[in-house]
Amino acid sequence: MRYIVLLTTSQPDTPPPPELMEAIMKLGEDATNAGVLVDQAGLSPSAFGARVGVSGGELAVTDGPFAEAKEVISYAVYDVRDKAEAVEWTARFMRAHRDLWPGWEGESAVLKVMGPEDFA
Repeated sequence: MRYIVLLTTSQPDTPPPPELMEAIMKLGEDATNAGVLVDQAGLSPSAFGARVGVSGGELAVTDGPFAEAKEVISYAVYDVRDKAEAVEWTARFMRAHRDLWPGWEGESAVLKVMGPEDFA
């Protein structure tokens, strides 16, 4: 099963401590060696993006930035046995943030990517 994890924060655009980046690299290496990490990357601020929507039968494109208090700043895609395993990898990632970036706040959404098993 695949899960996508989206990291959001309302922290200002400050670079993470080098120790955190080292821990994230190590975690990515561990997940790759375990055969569960499909992809991961940081995301640019919403100012560089757009939203495309449909309302009242009309297509609308809105350029960023968006007014939300939180920005989605990174993602990871895991191919794991179940949700519990995806949550455990995500918890390791979030613990690194808690332990290595004092005062940082954010959250990760763990979302199942639909696959063939969902349509059997």
